[in-house]
Amino acid sequence: MMVNEEHKAEKFKVPVHLALGHEAIAVAVDRIMDQNDSLVLSHRNIAYNLARLGKLKPVMDEYFLKPGGLAGGRLGSMNLSNPSKGIIYSSSILGNNFSVASGLALGKQIVSSGGLTIVLGGDGSIEEGSFYESLLILRSLNLSCFVVIEDNDWSLATQVKERRSKIDLFSCSGSLGIKYAHLEGNDPIGYIEELSRLKRISLEDKAPVCIEVKVSTLGDWTGPKSTEHPDGKFINYHAGPSPSASLSAWPILKENKEDPIFVLKKYFKESELKDFAKAELNKLRSEIYHEICRAYK
Repeated sequence: MMVNEEHKAEKFKVPVHLALGHEAIAVAVDRIMDQNDSLVLSHRNIAYNLARLGKLKPVMDEYFLKPGGLAGGRLGSMNLSNPSKGIIYSSSILGNNFSVASGLALGKQIVSSGGLTIVLGGDGSIEEGSFYESLLILRSLNLSCFVVIEDNDWSLATQVKERRSKIDLFSCSGSLGIKYAHLEGNDPIGYIEELSRLKRISLEDKAPVCIEVKVSTLGDWTGPKSTEHPDGKFINYHAGPSPSASLSAWPILKENKEDPIFVLKKYFKESELKDFAKAELNKLRSEIYHEICRAYK
């Protein structure tokens, strides 16, 4: 949300794809990763980079293209990687990262290094030929890999039903003999438990697992009014600043399970969550403030 505020102020020189609403799966992936595991990301990688690093400023400085950024200001947003935390590669090319992940998984097998390869894509990326080809080679070569598909039902400003037929990942995976898992509900504890179970299966069986995760990318807006849409067309957030997210408000954006923070009410009182949020915001603001002050000393 702090990145979003800077984005609203038009301070970034690079496009940024926020992931408000995607946090639960990103946190779960972070929690199950070990030293030998590798993560391959897509253009919408902010939640995973923040979860793996545990810090905001190096990521934000990378978006500013500063030398002190996470990648020295050389990668920006859509290609941001962090090898020290197992994020080997991120791609702004739709579907390109599936092929790269397949190569990484094969490399682990050849040198017997162990570990799991995890690759992330959105529901738009499964339309690319590299997705099916990568599933085929992962299964044919018996490679341990998670293929995680974040399905938010949108591509840019268009819903899936408006632009293509349904792609049934359960059937697609089954046709290749690949185990399929479906996650929804944004419960990070449940996600961690399920991913840990699936990781054991993938490593023991030396086999890929296709994991479809239902997400809602929060931060929508309403398009111009028209005859077809007299109240304006609902447009799901894709990139740029989110108009409906603000630091001036309590950080829950949706009072339902589409919002991972709302789901945390299952484990914490709302007053506790507000205290956590306030403390985290103050910590992050202090970190950034001290860095700014240091630069002028």
